[in-house]
Amino acid sequence: MERESLLNYLYRFFDIIVLLFIVFDFGYDFAENFTTPHVVGLIILLFFLLFFNVFKFIKYKYKRFKNVAFVNIIIISVLLVTSLIVSIANIGETYDDILQKIKPVLEGGLILYFLLRLLVLVRHIYDVYFNPAIVFVGSFIILALAGAFLLMLPSATTNGISFTNALFTATSSVCVTGLAVVDTSLDFTIIGQSIILVLIQLGGLGILTFTSFFAFFFRGSSSFKEGLNTKDFLAQDGLKDVFRVALNVVMLTVAVEIIGAIFIYFSVSTNTSITNKLFFSIFHSISAFCNAGFSIFSSGLFDQSIRFNYFFQWIIMILIVFGGLGYHIIFNFYKYVKTYVLELCNKKIIHKRVPIITLNSKIVIYTTFILLIVGWIFLFISEYNNTLLDHKTIFGKITNAAFSSVTPRTAGFNVVDYTQMTVPSLLFVIFLMWIGASPASTGGGIKTSTFALATLNILAIAKGKSRIEIFGRRFSAESTSRAFAILCISLIVIGISIMALLIFEPKDTPLLTVVFECFSAYSTVGLSLNYTPSLTEASKYIIIAVMFIGRIGMLNLMIGLLRQVNHQFYELPKENILIN
Repeated sequence: MERESLLNYLYRFFDIIVLLFIVFDFGYDFAENFTTPHVVGLIILLFFLLFFNVFKFIKYKYKRFKNVAFVNIIIISVLLVTSLIVSIANIGETYDDILQKIKPVLEGGLILYFLLRLLVLVRHIYDVYFNPAIVFVGSFIILALAGAFLLMLPSATTNGISFTNALFTATSSVCVTGLAVVDTSLDFTIIGQSIILVLIQLGGLGILTFTSFFAFFFRGSSSFKEGLNTKDFLAQDGLKDVFRVALNVVMLTVAVEIIGAIFIYFSVSTNTSITNKLFFSIFHSISAFCNAGFSIFSSGLFDQSIRFNYFFQWIIMILIVFGGLGYHIIFNFYKYVKTYVLELCNKKIIHKRVPIITLNSKIVIYTTFILLIVGWIFLFISEYNNTLLDHKTIFGKITNAAFSSVTPRTAGFNVVDYTQMTVPSLLFVIFLMWIGASPASTGGGIKTSTFALATLNILAIAKGKSRIEIFGRRFSAESTSRAFAILCISLIVIGISIMALLIFEPKDTPLLTVVFECFSAYSTVGLSLNYTPSLTEASKYIIIAVMFIGRIGMLNLMIGLLRQVNHQFYELPKENILIN
């Protein structure tokens, strides 16, 4: 036992060394004469890590520790073998040139190694402190703070950045919002943009999802505590399949983002304004699927070189819709199609009378479809003689109106100048932002199911019904109460943030601009009337808090902090109050 404890301390020591190297390597620029010993030191560090993991693999008794050590051994061995192959392939070049060629390989592998160790640390936190809500919220706080410090490294920016702006950018990335106080294209280097991209990916799926994915991948199972933490983020009712769902979520996300990046790459292959088309494609594919809204164009997708590329816009729209639907909907329809094909191919299979498409899927699909179509038609009519005049073809106008209907669903990309929109259009966009995406998705807002449930409840009360019934099912009273609680909390938080901004901002600031900004921040959308960069220091922290609350959900936090196990075996007398 003491030997294993000593090995863990040594492990943490090596983790600190690796972290310091990553920060020192990517955070600071080196003169050329320091490059060669720098790479040699990296190779020596990798050999130390390899020998240590081999020793740990031999000495550890528990299988799960052995598996982690075995994976580390494979990663480091692959790095060293790859470096050897690259060196042999460039045997005719100088010693310094060979080291320069293997340096990116070693650096990329070292980052992967550290991320795996970070996930192990997160899993260790489960055992130290057990509260699903606190762990869930804490993971976002740690990501935002770590991201802020990484963005403050000299190599991440072109001219430096203040802590407030770094924290704002990191929070906006982790909360997949897209609001930016600095220019992502000009103020951040490719290293800074890569940090933002990693924060978007981790924030969109949640570090708990990745932790469960690796736990399932390495061990085939995970602990009961990890299941309780992860099931809330994945909106999973039970613990039976929570880790397999986490596995499927990560695999689906990576697959869709790769496919999206490929299509984006071909859609911009002839665009001379984009220098690094591969990075551009990966960045926008991940940003779109995670509904983040970040772009490496200064003007966003309104940039002159891309705003009339309608094929590109349809790809972005599809990625936004897929990311905003939620994983349950996608998996539910996959199950339906799979069952239908199996029954079609094998006539001996008895048709199941139990509905495969759940009530939640139907509600989300119908609500999403109605909102997209209504928004499409409304914005097409409202902006036909305004912002749509820039598009000469009817297909261009339709595409632009469709994009303006899709992007407020927490995506935040802009293909129009929102400051030039009519007031009715802006008010309708605020309404779409408030509703947002669907549950268990990468988007924010009060969610489509919440809005649908509240609307159906109003209709049921108007008809004199005591319960909500649709599609042969009825909603539980708990779902209805939760929906109206979310509605009230959202309006309260947004209302307080509007008043706070009006206090800290100049008196001549237009009210509609502030309202638009607060709804966008709470729903993690990222659209703005070019107002975010001009926020005062105090207002930036208000928007940071609103983005954070909108992402984690104030109701989830309150339930996690205040809920107590209380079995009520009694019932008090009932009395009505007057409500007009």
